[in-house]
Amino acid sequence: MSYQPHEILLHQARPKAELWRLALGVVLVVVTWFALGLISDMFLLPAVLALTGGADLYSGSDPAGMAILLGNFIFATIAVGLVLQMLHGRSLGTLVGPRALLLHQGLQVGRVLLLVLVVLLVLPPYDMGAPLVSNLAFGQWVALLPLSLVLVLIQVSAEEILFRGYLQQGLAARFKSPLVWLVLPSLLFGMGHYMPQEAGDNAWLIVAGATLYGMLMADLTARSGSLGPAIAVHFVNNVWALLIVSSPSSLNGLALYLHPFAMDDVAALRPWLWVDVMVMLVSWLAARVAIRA
Repeated sequence: MSYQPHEILLHQARPKAELWRLALGVVLVVVTWFALGLISDMFLLPAVLALTGGADLYSGSDPAGMAILLGNFIFATIAVGLVLQMLHGRSLGTLVGPRALLLHQGLQVGRVLLLVLVVLLVLPPYDMGAPLVSNLAFGQWVALLPLSLVLVLIQVSAEEILFRGYLQQGLAARFKSPLVWLVLPSLLFGMGHYMPQEAGDNAWLIVAGATLYGMLMADLTARSGSLGPAIAVHFVNNVWALLIVSSPSSLNGLALYLHPFAMDDVAALRPWLWVDVMVMLVSWLAARVAIRA
């Protein structure tokens, strides 16, 4: 399969694809996202702080804080939608791809990835070298799960819309080489995962893994002609990483279990980073098979 399906998205981007529009658009997206989040916090934070007793909401280490962090991504999607209209004369629908194609491919990839996940769970290893640490009580986790799934979908959709949508299409409309439109947004995506205070000496390895992930999702988007497959892969990945087994370091407020080691534990984490890369590649290959079906 070639990158020809990418044209489904790019023909809408080319009429107003000047680089100054893209650069200005990125700045406006960031500013608008920040401003909308700030306005939201002004209204919501006092009530949330009263309910949680002043917990550290921005670490995402309790349900309310994690819900706020994930929900805040809706403002990124709104910001991209506004910038598309103002600077590029496009709607958000042209960025994500034809609705029927988006839904069909997304659901198809989601079904295949669930099967892959089941297979991986029945294969060894059966633990992470130490028992998982319980986080939320099971009843509380189940009660929060419908909202949690919606929030994760909001978060992953926003990231795909920004990186595999706005940035990738903006660059691909100007440059034919994948070295530009596939790599540059992925590098930015990777740098967004740079957390030296939490990951310590593992920080740059995590950035490298996220950059590779971004490149795989960029490839998948160009081969499919919609953001559906990338959103589906990202959704399944983040449901596992944020809702099932999360890091004890941060962003674990909605998770059922925690890893038995922190993100800055070099000896414990690094072997699992290679496992994560392998799972990433398997998921990408499975998604490519799914969109051909």
